Amino acid sequence: MFLTLNHQKMNLFSEAKKFAAECYKFTNQLPPEEKYAMASQIRRASLSVYLNLSEGCSRKSEAERKRYFEIARGSLIEIDAAFDIANALGYFNNFSTTVLNKTTIDCFKMITGLIKS
Repeated sequence: MFLTLNHQKMNLFSEAKKFAAECYKFTNQLPPEEKYAMASQIRRASLSVYLNLSEGCSRKSEAERKRYFEIARGSLIEIDAAFDIANALGYFNNFSTTVLNKTTIDCFKMITGLIKS
């Protein structure tokens, strides 16, 4: 927020930020009993995606960068698994998944591309 770094100009970072914001919007509408369970886990993992991408970009060695990017992708996959359970429980019934679906897929593709490059 206060630093202006080159990696922040990458499309992936704006998409990861949008993804985290959508995750927070989704968790805001979960039932109260999920506040400390599913909601907390999804929120922490969505922050992990963004934060590990940022930290990975600050690393000098390729191996270190790749490891942070892999952790970010793992967190995204974790969230997708939580979404699967949320869907089975009907938590998406009153939530439009259009943006969440797109940002999940786009982030996954971009992070995978970053790992492979």
